[in-house]
Amino acid sequence: MSPEPANYAFAYSVLIAPNGPLAIQVARLTDGGCRLTQEDLARLSGVPIAAAGTPAAQPDRRQPQLDQAERLVAETQAQVDGFAAIVRTMRRETNGFGRDLAQSAAAINEATPVAVADLSRITGVMIARAKDSETKLALATDETERLRTKLAEACETARRDPLTGLANRLAFAEAYATRNLDEGPYCLALCDIDHFKRVNDVHGHGVGDRVLKMIGHALVENCNGQLVTRHGGEEFAVLIKGMKLTDATKLIDRARKTIANRRLRNRDTDAPIGAVTFSAGIVAVGTQESAEEATDRADKLLYNAKSLGRDRVCAG
Repeated sequence: MSPEPANYAFAYSVLIAPNGPLAIQVARLTDGGCRLTQEDLARLSGVPIAAAGTPAAQPDRRQPQLDQAERLVAETQAQVDGFAAIVRTMRRETNGFGRDLAQSAAAINEATPVAVADLSRITGVMIARAKDSETKLALATDETERLRTKLAEACETARRDPLTGLANRLAFAEAYATRNLDEGPYCLALCDIDHFKRVNDVHGHGVGDRVLKMIGHALVENCNGQLVTRHGGEEFAVLIKGMKLTDATKLIDRARKTIANRRLRNRDTDAPIGAVTFSAGIVAVGTQESAEEATDRADKLLYNAKSLGRDRVCAG
């Protein structure tokens, strides 16, 4: 909910009376991961929708934000790239400088060995220093390359969900922003596991984590190379390219049916978990549409799928 006074008051009313009528209605509406809309808040509390914050006034809860660590990685990567380029240039110049000095010293010694003894000695010292600098620069270059590799790994890790191994919301945002429109059309599906809280409550969070991984990898297997990301909690986002909405909907629905037909068991206790299903909302992405706009539309359709009984795909 948006950070508005009316919404704080609503949340407070629910929390201070967890067994009260308002809390019971909220629990019923949010069962299985459904979200309360501003219309729900207005209906339950009597607060006008405008007072509770219009959609335009609400902060975008889906916009991925680079945290301080992400910004640091990006800035350091740029610095390392620049430093590596400077080091490589210095190394090339030093190599040439040392070679020229060596040739000059040899010529001087052959021409007038007595008269230029001191100059030759000084030149020899300079050559030794140049060689020492070359060695140090070579070591610095190697260390820079190792650091660049580690930073690349850190950037990759920052774009992976640690539980499922799937791309995360940041990776989704980047893929959406850099999508090649020539490979379109594009569609966006939001998939949310039905009654996931019940799985956690009955079987424990360890089983819940395994269910999340199973659903995520089943989506990958059934989505034919499309980008499947964990969008947060029990929700997955699939960015589908090269398909019209009708075909993309069939793709997601086939994945839904495949997953729904599985019968899961708790491997620790051998207790049956049964079928685990998901609901989905899917939209065709406009060429000029932002990620936030497309996600909001898909989210509304996902909410409709939940409201209609779950285990279904709503397209629009």
